[in-house]
Amino acid sequence: MFSNSAFRIFEESIVNYHIKDDVNQPFNNPYPETDIDHLLYRKNWIDTVQWHYEDIIRDPEIDPVKALALKRKIDASNQDRTDLVEYIDSYFLNKYQSVQTLPNARINTESPAWAIDRLSILALKIYHMQEEATRTDASEEHLKKCSQKLNVLLEQKEDLSSAIDQLLTDIEKGDIFMKTYRQMKMYNDEELNPVLRGQK
Repeated sequence: MFSNSAFRIFEESIVNYHIKDDVNQPFNNPYPETDIDHLLYRKNWIDTVQWHYEDIIRDPEIDPVKALALKRKIDASNQDRTDLVEYIDSYFLNKYQSVQTLPNARINTESPAWAIDRLSILALKIYHMQEEATRTDASEEHLKKCSQKLNVLLEQKEDLSSAIDQLLTDIEKGDIFMKTYRQMKMYNDEELNPVLRGQK
C-alpha cells in the first residue's frame, strides 16, 4: 500500500538525519529525481529539519539576533514544505488524469499530498515520542505517560494510513474527484504582503 511505502521512506529520512542530528548538515537524497520516493524523502527531510528548528528557537536563552535569523529559516522551510506538497499533488494529478469520475463523485476535504504531509509529521512525532518513552534518565511517570502517548500516535498512524490508501483507491475508481487548490500564501509575496511591498 502507498501509505506503508511512504512511511518507510519517512522513517529512513528521520533515521538518516539523526546520524548527525545537525540542522546544518548537507542534504543527500538517495532516490532518483524522477521517482515519487524522491519527493517523499525530501518532504520528510524538510519536516525533520524544521522540527529541530522549532526546538532550537524555543530556547529561553537564545540570542534575539539568532532567533530572528532562525525565524527566517523557519519561514523559508514552511514555503519549501508547501511547495513540495503541491509537487506531490501534481504527481497524483498526473497519475489519475485519465480516470473517468463517476457522476456522483465526491470531493475530499483534503488532497492526497496534504494527508501525506500529516503522515510525515506523524512519523516525526512517533520517532521522538519513542525516544522519550525509552529515556534512561527520566522518571517512571514520564516514561509511562510517553508510552501511553506513543500508543495513541501508533493508532493514529494506522487510521491515517488506512484513510490515505482508501482515498487513493476511491480516486482510482472515480468515486472521488481529484482536485487541488494552490495555497496562495500571501505573506512571502512581495506583491501581496503590504509590508514587503512598502519596502520596494
